[in-house]
Amino acid sequence: MEDHLKPRFIESLQRNNDQIREDRARIIGADSELIYRRRVEDIELKLKRLEREQEGLIDISPLDRNSLTFADFNPEAFVQKDMELSLTIRNLNIQLEVTQKRFEYLFGKTL
Repeated sequence: MEDHLKPRFIESLQRNNDQIREDRARIIGADSELIYRRRVEDIELKLKRLEREQEGLIDISPLDRNSLTFADFNPEAFVQKDMELSLTIRNLNIQLEVTQKRFEYLFGKTL
Protein backbone atom coordinates (compact mmCIF):
# COMPACT_ATOMS: atom_id res chain seq x y z
CA MET A 1 0.00 0.00 0.00
CA GLU A 2 2.89 2.38 0.68
CA ASP A 3 4.11 1.90 -2.90
CA HIS A 4 1.02 3.76 -4.20
CA LEU A 5 1.56 6.90 -2.12
CA LYS A 6 3.59 9.69 -3.68
CA PRO A 7 5.69 11.51 -1.13
CA ARG A 8 5.21 15.23 -1.77
CA PHE A 9 8.52 16.15 -0.15
CA ILE A 10 10.53 13.83 -2.40
CA GLU A 11 8.62 14.99 -5.48
CA SER A 12 9.36 18.57 -4.55
CA LEU A 13 13.07 17.85 -4.26
CA GLN A 14 13.07 16.16 -7.66
CA ARG A 15 11.56 19.07 -9.54
CA ASN A 16 13.75 20.59 -12.21
CA ASN A 17 14.71 24.26 -12.44
CA ASP A 18 12.01 25.06 -14.96
CA GLN A 19 9.31 23.67 -12.67
CA ILE A 20 10.69 25.54 -9.67
CA ARG A 21 10.89 28.81 -11.59
CA GLU A 22 7.38 28.37 -12.96
CA ASP A 23 5.97 27.76 -9.47
CA ARG A 24 7.77 30.77 -8.04
CA ALA A 25 6.72 32.98 -10.93
CA ARG A 26 3.08 31.92 -10.55
CA ILE A 27 3.12 32.67 -6.80
CA ILE A 28 4.86 36.04 -7.17
CA GLY A 29 2.58 37.02 -10.06
CA ALA A 30 -0.60 36.09 -8.21
CA ASP A 31 0.41 38.00 -5.08
CA SER A 32 1.44 41.07 -7.07
CA GLU A 33 -1.74 41.05 -9.12
CA LEU A 34 -3.90 40.83 -6.02
CA ILE A 35 -2.10 43.70 -4.30
CA TYR A 36 -2.21 45.83 -7.46
CA ARG A 37 -5.94 45.16 -7.87
CA ARG A 38 -6.56 46.17 -4.25
CA ARG A 39 -4.64 49.42 -4.71
CA VAL A 40 -6.79 50.28 -7.72
CA GLU A 41 -9.92 49.52 -5.70
CA ASP A 42 -8.63 51.68 -2.82
CA ILE A 43 -8.14 54.62 -5.20
CA GLU A 44 -11.66 54.11 -6.59
CA LEU A 45 -13.09 54.08 -3.07
CA LYS A 46 -11.22 57.27 -2.11
CA LEU A 47 -12.53 58.96 -5.24
CA LYS A 48 -16.14 58.05 -4.49
CA ARG A 49 -15.87 59.27 -0.92
CA LEU A 50 -14.25 62.55 -1.91
CA GLU A 51 -16.84 63.15 -4.63
CA ARG A 52 -19.61 62.57 -2.08
CA GLU A 53 -17.91 64.92 0.35
CA GLN A 54 -17.62 67.57 -2.35
CA GLU A 55 -21.29 67.21 -3.23
CA GLY A 56 -22.10 67.50 0.47
CA LEU A 57 -20.41 70.90 0.57
CA ILE A 58 -23.10 72.41 -1.62
CA ASP A 59 -25.88 71.23 0.68
CA ILE A 60 -26.61 74.46 2.49
CA SER A 61 -30.17 73.66 3.50
CA PRO A 62 -31.98 75.93 5.94
CA LEU A 63 -31.91 75.02 9.60
CA ASP A 64 -35.50 73.72 9.44
CA ARG A 65 -38.49 73.70 7.05
CA ASN A 66 -39.86 77.05 8.18
CA SER A 67 -36.57 78.90 8.31
CA LEU A 68 -35.15 81.01 5.54
CA THR A 69 -31.81 81.24 7.31
CA PHE A 70 -29.12 78.91 6.10
CA ALA A 71 -26.88 76.99 8.43
CA ASP A 72 -23.66 78.74 9.35
CA PHE A 73 -22.23 79.07 5.87
CA ASN A 74 -18.73 80.41 5.48
CA PRO A 75 -18.05 81.23 1.80
CA GLU A 76 -14.27 81.41 2.31
CA ALA A 77 -14.14 77.99 3.96
CA PHE A 78 -16.45 76.57 1.28
CA VAL A 79 -14.25 77.79 -1.58
CA GLN A 80 -11.05 76.62 0.10
CA LYS A 81 -12.41 73.15 0.86
CA ASP A 82 -13.99 72.79 -2.59
CA MET A 83 -10.72 73.70 -4.30
CA GLU A 84 -8.76 71.26 -2.13
CA LEU A 85 -11.20 68.46 -2.88
CA SER A 86 -11.18 69.28 -6.60
CA LEU A 87 -7.39 69.04 -6.76
CA THR A 88 -7.30 65.85 -4.73
CA ILE A 89 -9.98 64.29 -6.95
CA ARG A 90 -8.08 65.36 -10.07
CA ASN A 91 -4.85 63.84 -8.79
CA LEU A 92 -6.59 60.61 -7.79
CA ASN A 93 -8.21 60.36 -11.24
CA ILE A 94 -4.78 60.67 -12.84
CA GLN A 95 -3.35 58.11 -10.42
CA LEU A 96 -6.25 55.75 -11.14
CA GLU A 97 -5.82 56.05 -14.89
CA VAL A 98 -2.06 55.45 -14.72
CA THR A 99 -2.47 52.56 -12.28
CA GLN A 100 -5.14 50.86 -14.38
CA LYS A 101 -3.03 51.14 -17.55
CA ARG A 102 -0.01 49.79 -15.72
CA PHE A 103 -2.05 46.89 -14.32
CA GLU A 104 -3.24 46.01 -17.83
CA TYR A 105 0.33 46.16 -19.12
CA LEU A 106 1.81 44.06 -16.30
CA PHE A 107 -0.89 41.43 -15.98
CA GLY A 108 -2.59 41.44 -19.38
CA LYS A 109 -6.02 41.95 -17.79
CA THR A 110 -8.45 44.82 -17.58
CA LEU A 111 -9.99 45.90 -14.32
